[in-house]
Amino acid sequence: MKYCDSPYQYRRRVSREIVIGDPASGGLRLGGSQPVVMQSMLTCDTMDTAACVQQTLELVEVGCQLVRITAPTVKDAANLEAVVSELRARGCRIPLVADIHFKPEAAMEAARWVEVVRVNPGNYADSKKFNIREYTDDQYDAELGRIDQKFTPLVKLCQEQGRAMRIGTNHGSLSDRIMNRFGDTPLGMVESALEFARIARAQGYHNFKFSMKSSNPKVMIECYRLLAARLAALGEDWNYPLHLGVTEAGEGEDGRIKSAIGIGSLLCDGIGDTIRVSLTEDSPNEIAVCRDLLAQIPLLANSSVPVPELPLSYDPFHYERRPTPEVELGLDGVRCGGSQLIRVVVTRATWEKVAPKIRPSDDVRPEAVYEDLNLLEVDPREDFTVPCDTQLVTVKDGLPLPAIAAFRLLAARLRRLGLRNPILLKDCLTLEPVPLAPNIALLRASVVIGSLLCDGIGDAILVRGEAGGGQSLRLAFNILQAAGCRSFKTDYVACPSCGRTLFNLQTVTARIKSRTAHLKGVKIAIMGCIVNGPGEMADADFGYVGGAPGKINLYVGKKAVKFNIPEGEAVERLVDLIREHGKWVEPDPVTA
Repeated sequence: MKYCDSPYQYRRRVSREIVIGDPASGGLRLGGSQPVVMQSMLTCDTMDTAACVQQTLELVEVGCQLVRITAPTVKDAANLEAVVSELRARGCRIPLVADIHFKPEAAMEAARWVEVVRVNPGNYADSKKFNIREYTDDQYDAELGRIDQKFTPLVKLCQEQGRAMRIGTNHGSLSDRIMNRFGDTPLGMVESALEFARIARAQGYHNFKFSMKSSNPKVMIECYRLLAARLAALGEDWNYPLHLGVTEAGEGEDGRIKSAIGIGSLLCDGIGDTIRVSLTEDSPNEIAVCRDLLAQIPLLANSSVPVPELPLSYDPFHYERRPTPEVELGLDGVRCGGSQLIRVVVTRATWEKVAPKIRPSDDVRPEAVYEDLNLLEVDPREDFTVPCDTQLVTVKDGLPLPAIAAFRLLAARLRRLGLRNPILLKDCLTLEPVPLAPNIALLRASVVIGSLLCDGIGDAILVRGEAGGGQSLRLAFNILQAAGCRSFKTDYVACPSCGRTLFNLQTVTARIKSRTAHLKGVKIAIMGCIVNGPGEMADADFGYVGGAPGKINLYVGKKAVKFNIPEGEAVERLVDLIREHGKWVEPDPVTA
């Protein structure tokens, strides 16, 4: 199966155009040859009409083109009428998306008032119990018939009202039926979405888009690639547009890096018609990152230079690190390749800036100096010779190639030659004449290096686009952590907040980080409600989840173990839980 026209040469995926609202009066055409649409989500209570209107206007002011509002109950969905009425009275015509999860009746109500209804196949017609059972083919077919009965009325209503739909699966909320047949896998996510799409198509309804979201960039990339390939295999009229996003990415640099890896990798392959960067921050901040990220894609993906179309060195639908021998790399006998960690290389200029400040206990430290490496630099468009498998190789600077394509081509060329040499990744092949702004350098390095790491390519990395010595070193380690390749600090999965959220996510996230940020290798999920909580926490060690207003449930993995803890006590109870499971260490007084 092919997930894009070429992994080496940018060509945008051909998708069908769908209509959201009336394009003549503020609506959108999405997909096809239309520019990628930027969207975000409100964080306020849907019943607070004034707050919904104000937040929507603030998003419009910064360039948001599509606004999502949660509608967890029929009452919330009915209040969308008031929100829409007030926005239109103020001259705001931006299309709205109702975010629906467990209640089909809320979706039916929302379709009367807003331009798009988002449904999650994992919980629209199913209650999630994490049950383990086997389905016979007849039982499975009966389940599909039950879903058809629940979903078809919404499809017909959307047709009558001229509404669009988003069929959005989440890694954290697949149905028990899908989990038990396909597992918690990209294939399960794709199959879940296709079940609902077939019901829509049976009614002659095509005005919908797909999404495949996960908090893990590797999983998210695999899901969208698999979906794009499956849609292409199903036929030309299955070319529905795709909404991209890394869900629960978190805040600050970490949230931006995770989003850039997942969204940016796919955009560079020509996949994606609308994007949302999910940050645990005020919603307008998401649009600024969307705009900056979209602006980088032509610079990172386009090339007028012909590139050989060699067979890929990796399976795009299943992550596996490229096998290589171990080699001596640099400082203090550090090795890379094989089963070694992916290493961080710095330029001599960076080394001279940061070396005097490094303490013996620091995890963030250079592991080799670029200018001191025994390194073979090649042009991967041409055949080359390598003296042995233990020769570290990279792409030559100055080549007129996008870095992602160049390193994929290098890995493919080595495989064609029967070689397994370890590879040094670079975030850029040509340094800009004027240093990049830190926010742009972060996005570019994350897209390039993160994309390749998620392909399984790379044994050491070098960040040069960020001009600051300390910043470039920290950025390299943060990219490795976000891509799931190294763990040098606490990892957080934090949702971006919405009207379902039962506590102030930004405040609580800061409080939890202040107590736990020293726990290297521990993963903590901070979730505002239970919609995606248990599933997205499946690979987290501990979870802090809103269970009711003012009450918190604590999880170990996806299992709730403490219930209805008063919010004022919950952070310390989380610390106690971490301690009970032997993963608590006291912070270093020098660094605390």
